[in-house]
Amino acid sequence: MDEKYDVVELAVERTVGIKVTFADNYSAEIDLMTLRLICPCAMCRSLRERGKAAWPQSEGSQKLSIQDAQFHGSWGVNITWNDGHNAGIYTFQFLREIAESYLHSGLDLP
Repeated sequence: MDEKYDVVELAVERTVGIKVTFADNYSAEIDLMTLRLICPCAMCRSLRERGKAAWPQSEGSQKLSIQDAQFHGSWGVNITWNDGHNAGIYTFQFLREIAESYLHSGLDLP
Protein backbone atom coordinates (compact mmCIF):
# COMPACT_ATOMS: atom_id res chain seq x y z
CA MET A 1 0.00 0.00 0.00
CA ASP A 2 1.12 3.54 -0.73
CA GLU A 3 2.66 5.27 2.31
CA LYS A 4 0.35 8.23 1.81
CA TYR A 5 -2.47 6.05 3.18
CA ASP A 6 -0.57 5.07 6.34
CA VAL A 7 -2.16 6.74 9.37
CA VAL A 8 0.08 7.99 12.14
CA GLU A 9 -2.66 9.59 14.24
CA LEU A 10 -6.42 9.34 14.46
CA ALA A 11 -8.32 11.56 16.86
CA VAL A 12 -12.02 11.02 17.48
CA GLU A 13 -14.18 13.82 18.84
CA ARG A 14 -17.52 12.13 19.50
CA THR A 15 -19.64 15.23 18.84
CA VAL A 16 -17.44 16.81 16.16
CA GLY A 17 -15.85 14.20 13.87
CA ILE A 18 -12.40 12.80 13.25
CA LYS A 19 -8.97 14.18 12.50
CA VAL A 20 -6.65 11.85 10.66
CA THR A 21 -2.94 12.46 10.04
CA PHE A 22 -1.10 10.42 7.44
CA ALA A 23 2.58 9.44 7.23
CA ASP A 24 3.29 12.16 4.68
CA ASN A 25 1.96 14.78 7.18
CA TYR A 26 -1.27 15.30 5.25
CA SER A 27 -4.01 15.96 7.78
CA ALA A 28 -7.78 16.02 7.33
CA GLU A 29 -10.68 16.82 9.59
CA ILE A 30 -13.94 15.16 8.63
CA ASP A 31 -17.11 16.25 10.40
CA LEU A 32 -19.81 13.94 11.77
CA MET A 33 -22.40 14.63 9.10
CA THR A 34 -19.95 14.01 6.26
CA LEU A 35 -18.78 10.75 7.85
CA ARG A 36 -22.35 9.52 8.33
CA LEU A 37 -23.46 10.52 4.84
CA ILE A 38 -20.51 8.73 3.19
CA CYS A 39 -20.82 5.57 5.27
CA PRO A 40 -19.24 2.88 3.09
CA CYS A 41 -21.40 -0.04 4.23
CA ALA A 42 -23.49 -1.93 1.66
CA MET A 43 -26.81 -0.70 3.08
CA CYS A 44 -25.86 2.99 3.00
CA ARG A 45 -24.26 2.70 -0.46
CA SER A 46 -27.43 1.03 -1.75
CA LEU A 47 -29.61 3.80 -0.33
CA ARG A 48 -27.42 6.48 -1.93
CA GLU A 49 -27.46 4.68 -5.29
CA ARG A 50 -31.28 4.75 -5.17
CA GLY A 51 -31.27 8.48 -4.37
CA LYS A 52 -32.29 8.00 -0.75
CA ALA A 53 -30.66 9.42 2.35
CA ALA A 54 -28.52 7.07 4.43
CA TRP A 55 -29.15 9.28 7.46
CA PRO A 56 -31.36 10.30 9.14
CA GLN A 57 -33.65 7.32 8.81
CA SER A 58 -36.57 9.08 10.50
CA GLU A 59 -37.75 12.58 11.31
CA GLY A 60 -37.26 12.01 15.04
CA SER A 61 -33.63 10.96 14.76
CA GLN A 62 -31.45 11.92 17.67
CA LYS A 63 -28.54 14.32 17.39
CA LEU A 64 -25.66 12.60 15.61
CA SER A 65 -22.60 11.47 17.57
CA ILE A 66 -19.96 8.75 17.57
CA GLN A 67 -20.53 6.17 20.28
CA ASP A 68 -17.33 4.20 19.59
CA ALA A 69 -14.51 3.92 17.06
CA GLN A 70 -12.16 0.98 16.71
CA PHE A 71 -9.27 0.34 14.37
CA HIS A 72 -10.05 -2.36 11.83
CA GLY A 73 -6.67 -3.95 11.31
CA SER A 74 -4.08 -1.45 10.12
CA TRP A 75 -6.12 -0.18 7.20
CA GLY A 76 -9.33 1.34 8.52
CA VAL A 77 -11.63 2.39 11.32
CA ASN A 78 -15.07 1.07 12.24
CA ILE A 79 -17.41 3.68 13.68
CA THR A 80 -20.40 2.90 15.86
CA TRP A 81 -22.95 5.70 15.71
CA ASN A 82 -25.31 6.63 18.51
CA ASP A 83 -28.21 5.27 16.43
CA GLY A 84 -26.55 1.83 16.62
CA HIS A 85 -25.36 1.76 13.02
CA ASN A 86 -21.88 0.21 12.86
CA ALA A 87 -21.58 -1.67 9.56
CA GLY A 88 -19.22 0.70 7.74
CA ILE A 89 -15.46 0.27 7.71
CA TYR A 90 -13.85 3.52 6.66
CA THR A 91 -10.56 2.55 5.03
CA PHE A 92 -7.77 5.06 5.43
CA GLN A 93 -7.47 5.23 1.65
CA PHE A 94 -11.19 6.09 1.40
CA LEU A 95 -10.88 8.82 4.06
CA ARG A 96 -7.85 10.31 2.30
CA GLU A 97 -9.58 10.28 -1.07
CA ILE A 98 -12.73 11.87 0.37
CA ALA A 99 -10.67 14.59 2.02
CA GLU A 100 -8.60 15.33 -1.08
CA SER A 101 -11.40 15.05 -3.63
CA TYR A 102 -14.36 16.58 -1.88
CA LEU A 103 -13.64 18.37 1.36
CA HIS A 104 -10.88 20.56 -0.03
CA SER A 105 -12.40 21.09 -3.47
CA GLY A 106 -15.93 22.14 -2.62
CA LEU A 107 -17.40 19.33 -4.75
CA ASP A 108 -20.57 17.59 -3.65
CA LEU A 109 -20.08 14.30 -1.83
CA PRO A 110 -20.80 11.12 -3.78
